[in-house]
Amino acid sequence: MGCFVSKNTKKIPGYEEPTVLAAETPFTVSEVEALYELFKKLSSSIFDDGFIHKEEFQLALFRNRNRTNLFADRVFDLFDVKRNGLIEFGEFVRSLGVFHPNAAVADKVAFTFRLYDLRQTGFIEREELKEMVLALLHESELVLSDDVVETIVDKTFKDADTNGDGKIDPEEWKEFVSKNPSLIKNMTLPYLKCVLKQPAISYH
Repeated sequence: MGCFVSKNTKKIPGYEEPTVLAAETPFTVSEVEALYELFKKLSSSIFDDGFIHKEEFQLALFRNRNRTNLFADRVFDLFDVKRNGLIEFGEFVRSLGVFHPNAAVADKVAFTFRLYDLRQTGFIEREELKEMVLALLHESELVLSDDVVETIVDKTFKDADTNGDGKIDPEEWKEFVSKNPSLIKNMTLPYLKCVLKQPAISYH
């Protein structure tokens, strides 16, 4: 780990030992140490205070600090476990663990469910599904007519809501994802295994 030797041994606020985080996540101790260097870089990109703010998170993910993006907002909210508007180092590593190639599929499914459950009711409603579909289309810069979007949302919701009660529960979502594995394709970042060489992590 010689490449990470620094004269500045001061730890950021919310620092947790790599051995502790490695025991709780799919990451090795060396990967957690590399993530610490990445975290320090991201958390000082706009505000140098040892925390990742939403603007810094959006800048890292989408290279744009001012662009409004529901997808980025939802991912930030899920990383921000303490709900204080900031991401601490421990939150960063534990949340990022779900994107590791060795993370359990069940954890990836649960994360995507929470991503779509915009109002945190424990269910995914049709309007929430539509909002996320529109956000993902916008991020992909795909332009579809309203009719096509409605058709996509209707078909998806009908297929997922197997008991027909007008909402998708976690078990229905798990079953739907098992039949449509592409839904969690972006939940794996293969190059996390090479994180020591990565200057930044992107979802694209």
